[in-house]
Amino acid sequence: MPIISENSGWSHPPALRPTGLFVTDLDGTLLRSDRTFAADDLSALRRLGECGVVRVLATGRSLFSFEKVRTPDLPLDYLVFSTGAGLAELPSGRIVRAQSLDPAEVRRACEVLRALGLDFMVQRPIPETHAFGFHASGRPNPDFDRRIALYARFASPLDGDAAGFGPATQLVAILPPEAPPEALPEVRRLLPELTVIRTTSPLDHRSTWIEIFPASVSKGRTTNWLADRLGIPRARTASVGNDYNDLDLLDWSATRFVTANAPPDLRQRYPAVASHDEGGVSQAVSLWIKKLAIEP
Repeated sequence: MPIISENSGWSHPPALRPTGLFVTDLDGTLLRSDRTFAADDLSALRRLGECGVVRVLATGRSLFSFEKVRTPDLPLDYLVFSTGAGLAELPSGRIVRAQSLDPAEVRRACEVLRALGLDFMVQRPIPETHAFGFHASGRPNPDFDRRIALYARFASPLDGDAAGFGPATQLVAILPPEAPPEALPEVRRLLPELTVIRTTSPLDHRSTWIEIFPASVSKGRTTNWLADRLGIPRARTASVGNDYNDLDLLDWSATRFVTANAPPDLRQRYPAVASHDEGGVSQAVSLWIKKLAIEP
């Protein structure tokens, strides 16, 4: 069973009386190619705050990785991080909810990934998600090697029985662009009791990452948990994303958008706004505010 930790003393300030909930992805959505935030997007998020809307950032990044791009003026109320395994208040960073795979789940997932010959990492529980053990198949995998190099201070080889690793936030298997496509459905078939999410590598933008979480974890599920506790009806929610790990969040939201830099199949499936480099978030905010007739 997954390990769930919740802050029993947490409660959203009642004075805010939320009128809605707006969620944006980070990389490729709110964060531009030059790793900065557009002034128009930040202005749109401030406008939402003036309208009484709760502003949520939902990212696959860990807390550690999020802090690398965070700016003091980022107008957000909550952070859904590690693809929904964690939830934190902003700007304080206080963790509201954290979920982990238990040791038996970690061992089973490691067995499956090793049997399939995949390169993978096992991430420590929140808040140390940036630390991980790794298993390398020995085949060329530049994206895998690059991630290890980026986190060299926090990475170490997995030795022996994976059950000795203890609980984990997630596992990440990295497939090179030329890898056969069968790996993802095979992992899902062999681990039906867990959440298996596909995302495009934020490093080379070509490799595929297979992320494995407890069954209760995803961006959409954690955002739904938050909306329930804030008393915000689903009809007054919106989201904007750009990749496959945003799918369940987009499907959960009453109003949903993808940026113009999203893969073609996602742009066919959801309404598209401008790219992350051209103010897509601000456009999504304007369309949603108009739809709900929300004004300060």
